Amino acid sequence: MMAPFADSDGYDVAVIGAGLAGAATAWELARRGVATLLVEAFHPGHRQGSSHGSSRIFRRSYADPLYVELTGQAADCWDELESDAGTRLRHRVGMLDFGTRRDPVRLAEQLAAAGVPHELLSAREAAERWPQLRYDGGPVLYHPDAGRLDADATVAACVERAVAHGAELRSGTRVSRLERLPSGQVRLHGPGLDHAVVRAERVVVAAGAWLPGFGLPFRLPPLTVSQHEVFHFRRREDRWREDSGPEWPAFLHAAGLLQAYGLPSGADGGGGGTFKVGLSGRGRSTTAGTRSGVVEPLVRHAVSDYVRHRLPGLDPEPVAESSCLITSTPTRDFVLDRAGSLVIVSACSGHGAKFAPLLGRMAADLALGKSVAHPRFALSSGPRTAPRYQHQM
Repeated sequence: MMAPFADSDGYDVAVIGAGLAGAATAWELARRGVATLLVEAFHPGHRQGSSHGSSRIFRRSYADPLYVELTGQAADCWDELESDAGTRLRHRVGMLDFGTRRDPVRLAEQLAAAGVPHELLSAREAAERWPQLRYDGGPVLYHPDAGRLDADATVAACVERAVAHGAELRSGTRVSRLERLPSGQVRLHGPGLDHAVVRAERVVVAAGAWLPGFGLPFRLPPLTVSQHEVFHFRRREDRWREDSGPEWPAFLHAAGLLQAYGLPSGADGGGGGTFKVGLSGRGRSTTAGTRSGVVEPLVRHAVSDYVRHRLPGLDPEPVAESSCLITSTPTRDFVLDRAGSLVIVSACSGHGAKFAPLLGRMAADLALGKSVAHPRFALSSGPRTAPRYQHQM
């Protein structure tokens, strides 16, 4: 482990960005006894980026065996975080995958190879168990270990536990520039930082949608930033209400050009058993500094129309809506690598929330000397082509 600085303005590792990945990295570093600074331009839990809300999907169902393996590792990390924080962050409700583009049979094969409990059902069997959805004619995959993640509570827990383990948090502090010093340390510049001459042995940049404009001293893989909207709908049948039985399962449905997902809303829908629904691939290109935050009426109409035809247990008029940013690579793989004194942990390509504590562990390992997180996440992993697998959500 690195020896800590003798003065109060030096740190072993500085983490820039207190979203899911950054907060988890600070927690992981601090609990290892590393002198850690966590810097957040807004405040932990803000709604300007990609890490807010109470409803994100945790699932094991990937056609890509790498991500099936990583979800298993992530599940163990979630257990460790919940144990340290003394709070529940992952709510198991199960999940359904259906539609020809989801390829439930192939997903089932991957789960079977990894020893993940699951069932492959006919559409009729699925309809008998979950009549609140309408299915295509093909098979339906169900795996019970999937569920809903509370991103807001996760960020809060990571930051609270990081500080409890000795990390320092500086909110409302924007880093405008990084300066490499002859000593190999990195100096952080920005309002509120220059006067303190803050420096660190390593810097983890977890800036999310702000990463493309961060001015790093090396080239990043091609990244796109898009704004996506989600909507929350009330359950309208008493026999399908959350308080009358188990929660509805999450789902992913992909057929033709359609890619839809849904899961219980948590607090985001205002309570009362609401359900969150969104359409993948409907995002609008933007930047972190220029995103509007305004929900597109055509997207609202498309999601309501989907609910009307596919989710008969919901009232098709949304009761709440919000937007977030997704920063993606062409392959939808992550970027998680070190270049000199800098560790980059982004982009998470719209399916990173479920991996948050694992990303924190991997980023901490990189900051403390591990050579690589995974070759596919490297900054210079060669040409990035169209994705072989569907990695949405």
